Amino acid sequence: MKAPRDSYTLFLLPGALAFLAVVVVPFLMNTGLGFTDWQGVGSPHWSGLANYRQLAHDSEFWASFRHSLFMVVAMAVVPTALGLVLAAALTDYVGKHFGTRLASILRACFYLPQVLPVAVAGIVWSWILAPDDGTLNALLKAVGLGSWQQDWLGDPDLALYTVMGVLVWVQLGFPLVVFMAGLGRIDPQLYEAAELDGAGWWRRFAHITLPGIRPEIYVVLTWCTIAALKVFGAVYVLTKGGPGGATDVPSYFSFTTFFEKTQVGYGAAISTVLTVIILALALIGLKLQSRAEEA
Repeated sequence: MKAPRDSYTLFLLPGALAFLAVVVVPFLMNTGLGFTDWQGVGSPHWSGLANYRQLAHDSEFWASFRHSLFMVVAMAVVPTALGLVLAAALTDYVGKHFGTRLASILRACFYLPQVLPVAVAGIVWSWILAPDDGTLNALLKAVGLGSWQQDWLGDPDLALYTVMGVLVWVQLGFPLVVFMAGLGRIDPQLYEAAELDGAGWWRRFAHITLPGIRPEIYVVLTWCTIAALKVFGAVYVLTKGGPGGATDVPSYFSFTTFFEKTQVGYGAAISTVLTVIILALALIGLKLQSRAEEA
């Protein structure tokens, strides 16, 4: 005897209540605060669209938003491109010539930064990149490249690119794992036929691998772009948005506006705009993914 269909909705109820309490209600409260002028104490004063008009002309916000575009390059574009090549190399070359065991070990090594807490990884990298006794500068001096020593996180011209490099290291493992899983569903006979026809590795990669895992590419790009737009932990641990705002991003700008400057209404407006942008990108990514799967 089959259970009534309505009984299955009871299993969804705990998750739905948690989603309502943790996501929906705080988002609605934050959206409401975005229309107020409030310093965190007393009663909020309704200000309408004043915070959003201020936001449209805030040079600090737009500078932080430009920095987030660099983060998209570091966390979505570069890891996706490198992940594609590495996944194909581990599957098509290392797995065939040295065994799948070695390929799995290398995959786990690339994925390890994803498992590490952001705070731990950030502290370790701050030690490595320290200007006086950091490992990187000491290594450069030891190999005779002392002139290349830099204040990697303290120089406004270098700090953003240094953070980008750390984020590439952190993010690379996720695309790699997804793409290797996607490659597992491609018929190996396609590669064998292409190899018999004289197609080299790059031609097999371009004409078999890329079309075969197109849905995974859209998933990775969407997921990593969203992660880049809301990146906070790495910036907070490594630079705290400095030096001089050189690494400030919208999420950290909203945090400092909300908690440090106690401009609660304005900080809420910033986070609301960021949330809307992320939701729009997520919907676009899902649409592109569904089209790729249909194709």
